[in-house]
Amino acid sequence: MSVQNRKMRLLAAPFLGVIAILVLWPLASVITDSFFAGGALSLANYRTILTDAFYLQSFATTTIISLISTGTGLVLGFLVAVALRARSGGTRRIVMAFANIGANFAGVPLAMALIFLFGLNGMFTLLLKEFGLIDDFNVYSFTGLIIAYCYFQVALATLLITPALAAVGQDIEEAAALIGVGKLRFWLRVGLPTVARQLLAIAILLFANAMGTFATTFALTGTSINVVTIRISELVSGDIFSDPNLANAIAICLLVVLLVPITASQILAGEKRR
Repeated sequence: MSVQNRKMRLLAAPFLGVIAILVLWPLASVITDSFFAGGALSLANYRTILTDAFYLQSFATTTIISLISTGTGLVLGFLVAVALRARSGGTRRIVMAFANIGANFAGVPLAMALIFLFGLNGMFTLLLKEFGLIDDFNVYSFTGLIIAYCYFQVALATLLITPALAAVGQDIEEAAALIGVGKLRFWLRVGLPTVARQLLAIAILLFANAMGTFATTFALTGTSINVVTIRISELVSGDIFSDPNLANAIAICLLVVLLVPITASQILAGEKRR
């Protein structure tokens, strides 16, 4: 081993130590505790998750919400990012600033904002009723949760997709326009294939972001919507049905669900590189 490699490893040692303390140690603890039930080593927690319709429904509901919000965020974020390519620096900076705010405006503040706007006496709810577009709207529902998720997913997708489109040069788009290729055909045949790998990685990040959302869900709908993060919270902090070991097992199952698309994307990326 060369002296330079030894120095690089020494410089990386503090960072690796922090990773071990903040990530590997807690993860190992969660994995270990998930195999204990009633004080004994057992697979009962995983058996409960796989056989109990209540917990299976929580994973199904969370996956549906995540897929809908991810698809919406990816499509709208891509359209905004494409539109920004033809705008001036000032307009681009303003939109990116608002997208940055939207991506970080989640949790309790977002839930309260949606209640003020779409609650029973919210501004938009009253306006839509006034124009006869709706009879009633319940923001504390599955639909309200979809709106909340899509809000920060679209903003986050815009932030991530905009720099990714730099791979599609303006000169290529201009050359395509000169030979009569329309914008829609250009993006379908040239633009999207060029950034397909980046979009796949962004989609996985959006999906993971939605799957792990807790504060917004709890603040907006409480425990009325059966999602995974709410179930984990109840089992950890519940006064009556507290079961931290089962909560750890659910967290590991959630991790496995997230690892599946990540692994698939890496395999696809490797095949494309070859």
